[in-house]
Amino acid sequence: MSIFPPDHPQRISLADEVHARPPELLSTPARVSYAAVLVDSEAREQELRHLQSLCKRYDVAGPSAEATHFRARLGASPGALRVKWERHGEFSGYTFSVEGLADAPFDAPAARQLPPGWLAAVPGRTVAAVHAEVTAAAFIAPDAQALAQRFAGQLVVGADIAEGAGTLYTDFRLHDDGCSRLWLINRKLTLAQTGRMLQRLFEVEAYRVLALLALPIARRQGPRIAAIESALATFTDQMARETASDGSHDEALLHELMRLAAEVESGIAASQFRFGACEAYHGLVRRRIAELRESRLPGLQTIDEFMSRRLAPAAATCANVSQRLTDLADRIGQASALLATRVGIAREQQNQALLASMDRRAKLQLRLQQTVEGLSIAAIVYYVAGLIGYLAKAAKGAGARIEPDVIVGVSIPVVAVLMIWTVRRMRRKLKTESR
Repeated sequence: MSIFPPDHPQRISLADEVHARPPELLSTPARVSYAAVLVDSEAREQELRHLQSLCKRYDVAGPSAEATHFRARLGASPGALRVKWERHGEFSGYTFSVEGLADAPFDAPAARQLPPGWLAAVPGRTVAAVHAEVTAAAFIAPDAQALAQRFAGQLVVGADIAEGAGTLYTDFRLHDDGCSRLWLINRKLTLAQTGRMLQRLFEVEAYRVLALLALPIARRQGPRIAAIESALATFTDQMARETASDGSHDEALLHELMRLAAEVESGIAASQFRFGACEAYHGLVRRRIAELRESRLPGLQTIDEFMSRRLAPAAATCANVSQRLTDLADRIGQASALLATRVGIAREQQNQALLASMDRRAKLQLRLQQTVEGLSIAAIVYYVAGLIGYLAKAAKGAGARIEPDVIVGVSIPVVAVLMIWTVRRMRRKLKTESR
């Protein structure tokens, strides 16, 4: 019984992670083949079934459904083919090794011992394929003729590795069989060191190609970015020159900026994953090369020098294009915000002008209303005075001693005052109700 609290659900798997994917223990001499295959997420189950079919053919226990790495010996004999499979984020690595050498260099690679057609049927697309040979150190270092024989006359790079425990030669070229070649001369590497060195070299090749998958995208994006930068420069210059503009022109310009913003965002969405992967893979390549602990060989480039001259500029190009896209998005956003502010100010000015016009109209309507009210009071006074006049005449006809004209004259100012007081009272009442 444990004396500690209950384990975290992932404690065991995380503790074992540092021990995952250990290198093969490789004896010398040996032949090794490696393939890195891009696999879609939908094909992962098919990939596992295909690997299980190989194990079943040799009556070997296959990987479990949750496995991310697997190794097995395909046969009972000591020199039987060994297979190692590793699942990474977007690709899988296959390593096949067998003891001994062929009659001629790279004449019978380890992958040739697989059942015919099995390797070609692996789900996915090959991004890296390497044949390697591990030989014992001879008394005499290989000369140019020996290197030309093994690498078909291609330019070779190489170095002493692991502080002189081994020597490595490669050309990073695809030969007629579609594979590049590695030649590792073992002076005093142990079985585990030999496996680790080859694993690092295979990863350098795989990560190098995976990093370079972003380069075609960067090349396609370059002219597109240049065109957008030119259009943006034209728009911003036009905005700077125009101190005032009508709203319709500014809105049309804003719509064009929004179109450019959508185009930039489309470019970012289409390329950002590969650009990020390029940066990550380039960093892995640099670390794997550093782990080789190279020492220079006379007349040859080291792997570090070769990659610095060839891979680093490509990675820098991808990083530059990615940064330009990000900067473009920021600049378009700033220009759009500035133009939107100017459009907003223009609209506010239009609204103020409209409100001022409405205010003038309201004042004119008030004056007209006051004029009409005055005329209405005069008309009402006229009609009321007329009624009073008729009443006075009727009263005089009935025998009253009054003068109708005098009565009408006296009533007019009284009626006028009453009407003015009534109208003002109605105005105060309406104002009170409107509050």
